Amino acid sequence: MYKKILSEKTMSDIPKTQNGIGNSFVRFLYLAVGTYLIFLLLRYPALSLQYALAGLRLWFEKMIPTLLPFMILSGILINMNLTEGFVRLFHPILRFFYGTTPNGSYTLIMGFLCGFPMGSRIAGELCRTGRLSIREGSRLLAFCNNIGPIYFLSFVVSTLSLEKPLMPFLVMYGVPLLYGFFVMRLPLLFHVFGGLFSGRTSLFRHRPTESVSSVSPDGFQSSKQPQTEGLLEATDHAVVSGLTGIARLGGYMVFFNLLNILFVPFTRLPDTLLKTYYCILEITGGIARCGSLHPVLVLVMLPFGGFSCIAQTYSMIRGAGLSIRTYVWHKLAQTVFTALIYLLWQPF
Repeated sequence: MYKKILSEKTMSDIPKTQNGIGNSFVRFLYLAVGTYLIFLLLRYPALSLQYALAGLRLWFEKMIPTLLPFMILSGILINMNLTEGFVRLFHPILRFFYGTTPNGSYTLIMGFLCGFPMGSRIAGELCRTGRLSIREGSRLLAFCNNIGPIYFLSFVVSTLSLEKPLMPFLVMYGVPLLYGFFVMRLPLLFHVFGGLFSGRTSLFRHRPTESVSSVSPDGFQSSKQPQTEGLLEATDHAVVSGLTGIARLGGYMVFFNLLNILFVPFTRLPDTLLKTYYCILEITGGIARCGSLHPVLVLVMLPFGGFSCIAQTYSMIRGAGLSIRTYVWHKLAQTVFTALIYLLWQPF
């Protein structure tokens, strides 16, 4: 009997030992990469400065003027509980196709019109304040956090020298819109990505802690509106929140642009492999480096957005109960669909 108990105890300790070994290996890997990065910064100081300045310049010249006004204006609308009135005209259409609540429709519209990372920022803010359920916010996050149309038409088209941008534009936004329709209307599709890959099945049983004031045709619940703020108070909170958010994005832009130095010592790597790495790491820098040489590669990677976009999205939804892992799997799925379209279409 004693031997049996001892054997069972020993067997139960095996998973803990394996987890400990795995955690130690991950920590060792982080330490090795960090040490390697410090070595590269000291070995190539001028190049490190160049990469960091590129990220800082991109943040200052592109992200601040294009994103900060939208962050502040959206924050004012949310703090003053004006989002439902803002989407009153388009909500019946979006409700019919996607089954959204009014705040869900606001998230969808602003996410597509304002561009990344406004979709994740608005979804996170509405979920944190109880204006949007975790269930609906999670599904909206799967497809409404994309590269903005202004960014696509002004930067991507010109940098890639696209002579016929209509079809790439339709693919860029048609894929997430169609994908979002199935995600919102077919719970099984979302459950496959959410349950299998995130390990957070309780996410789909979550209900808002506040009482419910409205339910969409698809079953999404919307909490009662919190206390409405006055104009000056709402503006002050929106400005502070917007500045904090844009500062975080700036830090990510500098850091991930700096990571371009990782493969500098490996000068014999294939050019296509390096271009792919640049796009996966930080999409804007990847577009600038690929130029018109690899347009299909850039167009395929745009839905994914790169590791920098994923990190920025996590920053926007942190503390809102939304899963970054599920978000990544949805982005990968849309990237695969986009790649298949370009493979079959072959526009270039």
